[in-house]
Amino acid sequence: MELRRTLLAGSAAIVAAAAAMLIVPGLAPPAAAASLTEVANFGDNPGGMRMHVYVPDARPAQPAIVVAMHGCGGSGPGFYSSSEFASLADQHGFIVVYPTATQQAGFGNCFDTWSDAAKRRGGGSDPVSIVSMVAYVQRQYGGDRNRVYATGSSSGGMMTNHMLALYPDVFRAGAAFMGVPFNCFANAADYPPGSSRCTGGAMDRTPRQWGDAVRQAYPGYTGARPPVQLWHGTNDTLVPYSLLQESIEQWTDVFGLSQTPTSADTPRSGWNRRRYADAAGAVRVEAYSIQGAGHSLPSGGMAAAAVAFFGLSGTTPTPPPTTTPPPAGGDCVASYRQVNAWAGGFQGEVTVRAGDAAVNGWVVNLGFAGSTTITQVWNGALSGGSAGYAVRNLSWNGAIPAGGSTVFGFLGAGTAAAPTLACGGP
Repeated sequence: MELRRTLLAGSAAIVAAAAAMLIVPGLAPPAAAASLTEVANFGDNPGGMRMHVYVPDARPAQPAIVVAMHGCGGSGPGFYSSSEFASLADQHGFIVVYPTATQQAGFGNCFDTWSDAAKRRGGGSDPVSIVSMVAYVQRQYGGDRNRVYATGSSSGGMMTNHMLALYPDVFRAGAAFMGVPFNCFANAADYPPGSSRCTGGAMDRTPRQWGDAVRQAYPGYTGARPPVQLWHGTNDTLVPYSLLQESIEQWTDVFGLSQTPTSADTPRSGWNRRRYADAAGAVRVEAYSIQGAGHSLPSGGMAAAAVAFFGLSGTTPTPPPTTTPPPAGGDCVASYRQVNAWAGGFQGEVTVRAGDAAVNGWVVNLGFAGSTTITQVWNGALSGGSAGYAVRNLSWNGAIPAGGSTVFGFLGAGTAAAPTLACGGP
């Protein structure tokens, strides 16, 4: 099989924007169909890259930004056509940046994850070009500096890990499909996966060694690190499945987490998920093993799962439930953690934890003081309004084993004050 074709991950054709449109609360309906646009002069471009941007017609005043990166042999317009990120942008109102790599490491259009310049913050090459693209969208479209995310497939997945390591203050989270750990490739000669030590299985480092590579990329950085979602097919022979474990070891070490997952489940048939949460219950590393899949991700709703991980797939609030809310306590306990805050809004996470007995379905009631409202929720179904919200489990996260937990997140508008919580059965 031709290597370029193999490295360019494909997926089902994107759903037509008009059919997929879900109006985001607070957004005006689109007046015309959005289209992919090339930007010629976006700023500092030491990687010699091309930039395309997809700006949905329906979007908030400060839209989130998702950088979506193709595999080797591909292009930004090609990844736009073969992945679901543009249709998801239509649904949820975020902007998508599609970079096109032009580096030639043995075969065309691969993101530079091998050179010394690309492994140092501000060192040059593709990472600096990508940050320039993000800055352009922030200037031109009012993109939210607090909601910038990276994702990509194969070479783009490798660059996703790169960007999170080099620019943890720029990116809020990342989702890497079929990638490798940061600093896996020694140099340009080691890059082509067919003959590489990295993808040949000769890079079995310790978690501390992998974590040190990230820490050395931005010496002295003590701020928050972006959570990461990792995806790999168990039958991937081009970028071996074993590298998923190396990536898990790298990021769990960066976050100071145990190598043992705090939870494991199967949200869909063939999707085996491991989660690694901190002491507060916030998931920092999430790893998916896709049973039987080769070098062909994302596909079949995986892009939507990545967008949900970013916290960008909100739901339209529905009328308050007619049933009486369950009392506090009951089958489960809910705890709150503020993830981030900005002028006029904030992001929060709620951990739902089972007690001595398993939970089969849960609902958390949230109360806010003043005029604070919830605008988006992920990993849960939202109902209610400013007088009182309820978040119920989805089909895949309602069952919690004794002592186990699950997490849902939300975006709020107004004062970033902790809500009152009451957790109970469905």
